Amino acid sequence: MPIAEIETAPSPPKRAVVLIAKSAFAAAPHKQMQRLADLAATLPGVDHASFGFTEQGTPSLREALSALRQGEFSDILLLPLMLPVEPSFTAWLTKSLRRWQAEDDLPWPHVRIAHGLAESPLLPALMAELVAGGDAASPVPPLEKLTPEGSLVPAQKRRVLVCQGGPCNAAGADLVWGHLRNQQERLKLRVTGDGTMTAKSTCLGPCNLAPVLQVFPEGTYYGGVTETAIDRIVTEHLLGGVAVEDFAYQPTGRKQVLRDRPATGGGEQAR
Repeated sequence: MPIAEIETAPSPPKRAVVLIAKSAFAAAPHKQMQRLADLAATLPGVDHASFGFTEQGTPSLREALSALRQGEFSDILLLPLMLPVEPSFTAWLTKSLRRWQAEDDLPWPHVRIAHGLAESPLLPALMAELVAGGDAASPVPPLEKLTPEGSLVPAQKRRVLVCQGGPCNAAGADLVWGHLRNQQERLKLRVTGDGTMTAKSTCLGPCNLAPVLQVFPEGTYYGGVTETAIDRIVTEHLLGGVAVEDFAYQPTGRKQVLRDRPATGGGEQAR
């Protein structure tokens, strides 16, 4: 008598939620984000919740997504917690997600972006509760005497400016900035080698090469900058003193367009 085949029921879909904030520098806001993630994990239809930052702070959004790809999640919902949300936020976040998915051949779960807090019908009730609770807060006392404070002049010789003009922001400059700042902290760039300081900048000029940054004292322009480009610029230029020609653009007196980016492992090259 043949042995009946036992059909294995397919695993039910699993959903993860990633709470998104812009940046965090100290332990307290990280604890707040973890508390919110723990709360989100208790919501119906949520199997796991974590958080990530689009600017400075760890884990970065990309790191948070990379960790979730190791699990068996069929769906990831990104939940922005910022107010206000710039009109270009969803656009460049979508572009960044598509680029990350194209950089390797490994499968990705479905990734969706939720509406922002400002669009929630529950926001008025929350604001009313916060206003009512504010009556119990103590007034801020005035300062009796203004005492000047001193500052040290930075000893660092290198400067990296990350453009925050409209085209660069639309192309994901915030993610580039966040990755650079996280690497600066991880590698202690302020006190390593010649020492590096980083700063946001107004428009640096070559908008069609967005996102753009410039490294001093050489004044080297880099365009089409990605996280991979940042890693190479840090290692080869900031620490090694050699410009990364794959992403560098020299002043030629003629208009230039983005070159094909170097392949980063299996994905399509972006223009």
